[in-house]
Amino acid sequence: MPKFIPDAIDQRILAHLQANARLSNVELAARAGLSASPCLRRVRALEDAGVIKGYAALVDQQAVGLPVSVFIMVSLEKQIEQALETFETRIRALPEVMECYLMTGDSDYLLRVVAADLFAYERFLLTQLTKFPGVSSIKSSFALKQVVYRTALPVAGN
Repeated sequence: MPKFIPDAIDQRILAHLQANARLSNVELAARAGLSASPCLRRVRALEDAGVIKGYAALVDQQAVGLPVSVFIMVSLEKQIEQALETFETRIRALPEVMECYLMTGDSDYLLRVVAADLFAYERFLLTQLTKFPGVSSIKSSFALKQVVYRTALPVAGN
């Protein structure tokens, strides 16, 4: 399947949408240097190609009572396909897990989990993660301060 390669105009559209996905098509077109119809066609092409995966509101973690971020390294007993699939299926069902990456190195997975407080994290750990079959070790690190958080990818064309 050919990979979609955004040109300079697509990159400008992406940069502006990442900064503010609520721009009207007319506003977006003006900022990207297009008229409205071609801009809308390009946005739809980016959506159809899977370059734009969706639109979302960014919610402040602190404001909704989930100030604790925990990074968890999980190792499995076996790194066979079935064990990986089982873990990934179960981890996707946990709303506290904001990100999960299959890793190389010392652990098999790196998770970012949010919690209201240490007790909520302990409950998550004891009632959820430690119950997963095939988990051999769990190492947690608590974030003290968020220094950088970005949702926008560094596309050219700003």
